[in-house]
Amino acid sequence: MATPDPLPFATATGPAPRVRGWLSRPDCRLYYEVTGRADAPALVFAHGLGGNHLSWWQQVAAFAGRYRCVTFSHRGFAPSSMPPGGPQPERFADDLAALVAALGLREYRIVAQSMGGWTALEHAPRRPPGLKALVLCATAGPFDPRLADPSGGARLAEWRARAEAARREGDRQGIVPAIGARAAAEQPALHFLYRSIGELSTGLDREAVRARLHAARTRAPADLAAVTAPTLRIAGSEDIVFPSFVVPELARAMPRARHVEIAGAGHSAYFERAAEFNRILAEFLAETD
Repeated sequence: MATPDPLPFATATGPAPRVRGWLSRPDCRLYYEVTGRADAPALVFAHGLGGNHLSWWQQVAAFAGRYRCVTFSHRGFAPSSMPPGGPQPERFADDLAALVAALGLREYRIVAQSMGGWTALEHAPRRPPGLKALVLCATAGPFDPRLADPSGGARLAEWRARAEAARREGDRQGIVPAIGARAAAEQPALHFLYRSIGELSTGLDREAVRARLHAARTRAPADLAAVTAPTLRIAGSEDIVFPSFVVPELARAMPRARHVEIAGAGHSAYFERAAEFNRILAEFLAETD
């Protein structure tokens, strides 16, 4: 069920149509929005554990004039409905495939952040014919990052100790780890908005979902070779949620991948450093379109 907005969305290149809708799944309903012309290249955004479809507001505003931007809320994340027993990550990729089919996307690009990496990296190895490019932000998805630590685990253990200390101090100060202390200090309004978007998903047990995500890290590193779409991996240099130093190793395991690190950014560079993130994304899309 889709409902076109009576007014278009204003972009730098002119007005763009906007549609909001619901996709029925066997055990829940998924909410989605489509902003941009129906004949424009499709750009699908998959959010992280701390967000929902609104997380991508700075990307939709920047890209809707050139792309058909598709945002959605994962099952259990507002305003999508909660499935019995809570969100199950193993259903995410099927949900995405169903949304792509329902919207009739013959060609599309995926931008996935953190938890969204489980969605994208279970979808992409199926080699869907319409997938043109993949952008993975601060995520290994269903691949255990321990397997990508070139030091054999020593560097990861050191990073975890530092990250846990930073998270404990952040908890004491009321800082959301996924955006971090720098953003909270330099951009307090943005930090407030990030937290507020996450709080819209009332009734969601994030720690239970996190445990399920970690339990779903069952993919072997060799499976990354099955992702043949051009891929860009983006990391933040100050991430205390995901070990950004493993990103080059993960990129090397993929046949058509490269990586870039955004300095002074935490786990959610797309939110915290949107202008730089959008520039990097635009350059990558120009190369692959």
